[in-house]
Amino acid sequence: MISLPPSSLIRLDSNTGEAYYRQIYARLRSAVADGLLQPGDRIPSARALAAELGLARGTVEAGYSLLAAEGYVEARGQAGTVIAAGVRPVVQAAASKATATPSRTSPVAARYPLLPEEGQAEPKGPRPFQMGIPALDAFPRKIWARLAARAARATQAADMLYPSPAGLMALRTEIARYLQLSRGIDCRAEQVFVTSGYRDSLNLITRTLLQPDDKIWVEDPGYAPTAALLREAGMQLAGIPVDGDGMQVEYGLRHAARARAAVVTPAHQSPTCVALSLPRRLALLEWAAREQAWIVEDDYDGEYRYVSRPLPALKSLDREDRVLYAGTFSKVLFPAIRLAYLVVPQSQVECFRRSAQLFSGAAPALTQHIVADFMAEGHFARHIQRMRRLYAQRRTMAIAGLEGVLHAHVRIDSPPGGMHLLLRLQGRRSDRLLADKMRQHGMFSRALSECLLAPRPGVPPMIMLSFTNIDSRRRAAELARRILPLLAPA
Repeated sequence: MISLPPSSLIRLDSNTGEAYYRQIYARLRSAVADGLLQPGDRIPSARALAAELGLARGTVEAGYSLLAAEGYVEARGQAGTVIAAGVRPVVQAAASKATATPSRTSPVAARYPLLPEEGQAEPKGPRPFQMGIPALDAFPRKIWARLAARAARATQAADMLYPSPAGLMALRTEIARYLQLSRGIDCRAEQVFVTSGYRDSLNLITRTLLQPDDKIWVEDPGYAPTAALLREAGMQLAGIPVDGDGMQVEYGLRHAARARAAVVTPAHQSPTCVALSLPRRLALLEWAAREQAWIVEDDYDGEYRYVSRPLPALKSLDREDRVLYAGTFSKVLFPAIRLAYLVVPQSQVECFRRSAQLFSGAAPALTQHIVADFMAEGHFARHIQRMRRLYAQRRTMAIAGLEGVLHAHVRIDSPPGGMHLLLRLQGRRSDRLLADKMRQHGMFSRALSECLLAPRPGVPPMIMLSFTNIDSRRRAAELARRILPLLAPA
């Protein structure tokens, strides 16, 4: 075991604009990647490094906390803080790959390292517990194939022109009708804009209604791609903590009352699974009306609730027309469809039409035709009902199988809705380290700490596991036995 002097590892740059704790984190992580620090090597104490660099001790501790959360270092009492043994295979693989294929990192990738993609394609189908993937084995492929063949045969010359940037009117009409019946949203087809996914919807909103440097409320923890996209668009993020009743609106009123918008997941908060309570919904709407701010409602899987009927959308309570409702077909049909929709206030329809014409890529017309027919003939509503029953069964089986094996190490939260479970790790375990290990062993997981805007104390170590493609209790138990050895200390 060695201990290198701070000056040999860390040289701070006051001209970059990057926070010092982030520089400490980046320098030490690079030292591990470059082989300067090996598993078991001791790093300087926070007190010693702070004195060497002329910084506050809390600044150094913040950098060390980030390294610990990612599993790079571990505290060993009087022996000090050392490089964790578990980083060895990751570092060696990364180093050999870098040697074989040197590449340049883009500015965006450097600022926002990508988390594992929820719906990313896999050679043999979805990985166990992969987030954002509906039950693909239960999708009505025969019906879909029949509708697709019919739409292809009926294609006319006019259908081969560029599609409307706002979307096919037949599909927009069906979406508006569905939202009125299922989500309580009173809207017209002209208010519905078809997009190529949630990111496309959010990008359309930022280009139409917001300006760089606008302050935006985001849930903390929240959906990481939302924060990354807003940052890249030049927005200032105001992280609003989440508790058992959802986003703490009062916190936002105290700390960022003049924000221009808020992005929320009220039906099923991502990632904690809680629902935004009615008093907070009303307070959020009141704030938006008073400040003339916008609310983006990301209703990514609001259809799936198992203890009662699905909660009405926040948009259904909107009397001042301040809510933009974002829905997606990726979570209810299949991710490869790359189709979503956005309901905009009536007063902003023309502005969004112009923005869509400038910036929207427009989803393929043939796909839109198929989905419109799928909805018009009642297949969509029946599919949602079947999936709601199926997911309730699979959730129960997944919980039983996981608890039967892991009960001594985790506590499983059973949220009232959604498509994933929350596993609370017992003891002083790193959720990020476990998530990394699971991904290395062919499974999928997302750590709660990966969804925070910045590391903070008091957040319990939790991982998210999707249950939608777990088809039996036996299968859940088999996967739990693969997780069990990964819970052992490194």
